Amino acid sequence: MIGNLFRKKSGAEAPVATSSKSASSKPASARSAGHAKSGKPAQEAAAAKAHHPREGNKKRTRKRRPAKPAAAAPWSLDEFKVPEVEDKTRFHDLDLPLELMHAIADLGFEYCSPIQAQSLPHTLNGHDMVGKAQTGTGKTAAFLVSIIDDLLRHPIEGERYAGEARTLIIAPTRELVIQIADDAKLLTKYTDLKVHTLVGGMDYGKQQKHLQESLVDILVATPGRLLDFCGNGDVYLDQVEVMVIDEADRMLDMGFIPQVKRIIRQTPKKTHRQTLLFSATFTDDVMHLAEQWTDEPRRIEIEPESVATDRVTQHVYLASTDEKYTLLYNILQQPDVDSLIVFANRRDECRRLHEKLQRHGFSAGLLSGEIAQNKRVKTLDGFKSGELKVLVATDVAGRGIHIDGISHVVNYTLPEEPEDYVHRIGRTGRAGKTGTSISFACEDDAFRLMPIQELVGSHLRCEQPPLELLTETPPMGPRLRSADDDDNRDRGRDRGPRRSNSSRGGRGGSSGQRSRRS
Repeated sequence: MIGNLFRKKSGAEAPVATSSKSASSKPASARSAGHAKSGKPAQEAAAAKAHHPREGNKKRTRKRRPAKPAAAAPWSLDEFKVPEVEDKTRFHDLDLPLELMHAIADLGFEYCSPIQAQSLPHTLNGHDMVGKAQTGTGKTAAFLVSIIDDLLRHPIEGERYAGEARTLIIAPTRELVIQIADDAKLLTKYTDLKVHTLVGGMDYGKQQKHLQESLVDILVATPGRLLDFCGNGDVYLDQVEVMVIDEADRMLDMGFIPQVKRIIRQTPKKTHRQTLLFSATFTDDVMHLAEQWTDEPRRIEIEPESVATDRVTQHVYLASTDEKYTLLYNILQQPDVDSLIVFANRRDECRRLHEKLQRHGFSAGLLSGEIAQNKRVKTLDGFKSGELKVLVATDVAGRGIHIDGISHVVNYTLPEEPEDYVHRIGRTGRAGKTGTSISFACEDDAFRLMPIQELVGSHLRCEQPPLELLTETPPMGPRLRSADDDDNRDRGRDRGPRRSNSSRGGRGGSSGQRSRRS
């Protein structure tokens, strides 16, 4: 079992694993002051509190619930028996709180994935971490389990200010933020911890109201929208205990690093918080950021080829451009296809493909950067619930799809970047399940195969498609009118209120005061 779960003091080493839980070396006064990793003396913390810019403003107190909110009956760990297996780490072995173990049992997670098994012994002890892992490896659960364990073991029973986040997760896309928050809500279902999301393209006022009505235990946000809320005095980051930066390489690619730096400057110093950084690649730029933002981090690497080959059966069908849609249509007719994502490289190609599928009677959704955010969220919800069987997506939009149980992925066109191939097929074969990927390769695609093979570390055999998949498709139905254009015209109408520079004033927004809430 994991040993001392309290965070290390500055300059002291916390044990990584022991046979029994040791007493905490962390002063209670420092923890209550909200400094996750410092050994700040109690009197210094009290002095800082006395000069706090929000001191004197109204607050509310968390009312702890006496029972687990979602539990219908008492639950014990005896109801979740998992046998010990050599070279596998059980969640039982990590000495996690009962409420968290109950949620893990509901999700059917018995053994840790490699990233979880390697990272949790360090992060549960308060160490910073830099992790190299692709999507589909279980990294989201890895950092959420650590965060939830920390929040449950170190509750703040007293008063807290509205918008004051205890933990912060920054992700590059709206879809990824929503997915992380959904996972967090599943893992906190037997607790009273509050999860909040801040993303662009959604109603500012609704997000603002949600922040004001409940405590902010876990805040998941995109960089731009988070800065909007910080600038308007609706969110405060100076008490953040744990910060997660997910998909740091994508942050770099999308130009978000200046915004992330502005956010980090509003959090406690790196020696006073725990920082976890995840990236699919360890480029020089990523490692430079990790050096700036983390304090003596543990470094963990999960290689991408294990993601691509271990749980996903890969096929490459030789097909002309004209044969591709016929193949896709007939693949969708196969009885083992429960849900399918089809990727194409260009938005216009995705639009045409989506229209064809709808005209052939398939329940299909479209995800691309030009689709309005409210439409994208509705489409993802429909795909998760099974209302939509097919999802047509570009790479940018597809990166934010983190849904377990997808049976098939089709590469209608092979990606231009080999890393995108791994990301695409990583949509299936998730959470220990198996999946199938099928790539269509015409003459124009052939040159893209070699770099993909080098990245995944295995040969992708090109084969002729089975004859039944080349059966002629029936005539398409009439052209359907799409609401996408209307959605796109409406995009941006739900943005939050703009405030003049004079109205922002101090950190409390237009009023200069921070409100309290229960």
